[in-house]
Amino acid sequence: MHSPLALVRDPDTDEAAVDGYVASDTVDALEQLVGVNLARLRAERQLSLDALSRLSGVSRAMLAQIESARSVPSIKVLCKIAGALKVSVSAFLRRHALHGFEHLPAERAARLLTSNGRFATRALYPDAEPAAAEFHELRIAPLHTEQGARRLPGTTANLVVSEGTLEIIVHGRRQLLATGDAIMFDADQPHTLRNPGDTEARAFRVIVNPETPPRWALAAPAGSAAAVRSQ
Repeated sequence: MHSPLALVRDPDTDEAAVDGYVASDTVDALEQLVGVNLARLRAERQLSLDALSRLSGVSRAMLAQIESARSVPSIKVLCKIAGALKVSVSAFLRRHALHGFEHLPAERAARLLTSNGRFATRALYPDAEPAAAEFHELRIAPLHTEQGARRLPGTTANLVVSEGTLEIIVHGRRQLLATGDAIMFDADQPHTLRNPGDTEARAFRVIVNPETPPRWALAAPAGSAAAVRSQ
């Protein structure tokens, strides 16, 4: 399994590299991701290819190849472009937050209500796609008990109570949590949340999902260069 940065090939180790780039026989998802992000970042700054070339020291032809997903740059070239655009290298590998942050207004947040509205969750992260970690706000009505959904094996949860009290049952063991208390538990096991108080309880929960291969490696066509690199 390779990390995202490991998939950015180093021309020093590839005989097909030309002038800092590696030609690809197929357009894989990583190349598309880097290309789309570069094009968006450049457009946001109203820079032409020539202007970005002057700022970064990377040729116009090379920049055009990256944006059209025909090549993946080396780390050294990405660093030059990132410096010119004043972003981190990771900005080219993100599917969101191209500025390094993403504002999630509370009034536009989607809330999931269950148990006739007595249990509510709100995602505090961009949840349009699978994520390595999830961050939620939980609200539980007085005297309500909510059965937690079992996650995939290896999933863990970290929960902190911000208002009221909560009782959590994991592996058949009960733990009472007062305001400010936190707990970490295996989310792949049966668990239950209960509000024993007479006022609404509020908590924040972080779910850490099991490690999976990069999505672009999974999406690469069979037999493609990307598929071979991900093995």
